[in-house]
Amino acid sequence: MLKTIFFDLDDTLLDFSRAEAEALSRALRTFGIDPASAVLERYHVINREQWELLEEGVLTRPQVLTRRFDLLFEELGVHRSSREVCDCYESFLAEGHWFIPGAQTLLAKLAPRYDLYLASNGAAAVQRSRLKSAGIGPCFKHIFISEELGADKPSPDFFAAAFAAIPGFDPASAIMVGDSLTSDIRGGRDAGIRTCWFNPHDKPARPDITPDHTIRTLEELPDLLDTL
Repeated sequence: MLKTIFFDLDDTLLDFSRAEAEALSRALRTFGIDPASAVLERYHVINREQWELLEEGVLTRPQVLTRRFDLLFEELGVHRSSREVCDCYESFLAEGHWFIPGAQTLLAKLAPRYDLYLASNGAAAVQRSRLKSAGIGPCFKHIFISEELGADKPSPDFFAAAFAAIPGFDPASAIMVGDSLTSDIRGGRDAGIRTCWFNPHDKPARPDITPDHTIRTLEELPDLLDTL
């Protein structure tokens, strides 16, 4: 019987893409750079690539945080301090939140029935600030953030630390729900728990990372859980 649900945060419960665009636009303007739509989209691509390199163990977290801006500024031909822009960006990112449609209703419905845990790769200060703003922290038995655990999803060390913190944890009774194949689904699979891929934009599947279940809306999740 299913008992434990691990939720990813960004682009699973909270709309990180919107938060990223808002915070990045403000940060770039602060440093005199025009946040044109093409610039924001290019940053989004570069940023995703750097986090995937972190997931593969190629880069460290500090390297990701500055390298994404180094690469963007190199392409734009501008000279700014990547560290200063990153700090500014993360301060704006921590200020607010937007929900993925159905997230609040979903958590309110599931919290009385299951043990909910958050499993996030974000920076601790940013994520905890956004969770406080969103008001959903009390829905979770515990919040696991990679910066605090000392390991990032999909590393087995991340999941091992989370599992060890849950009294009487049984992998057979757990599932990981998230939007990232490379982080959430691969991580959960390799850790020996079931996985559910939240794929609202019909992203292409990968033959090397197969989720146990796939949903397109959060509203589908309760009925799926009832069958497990």
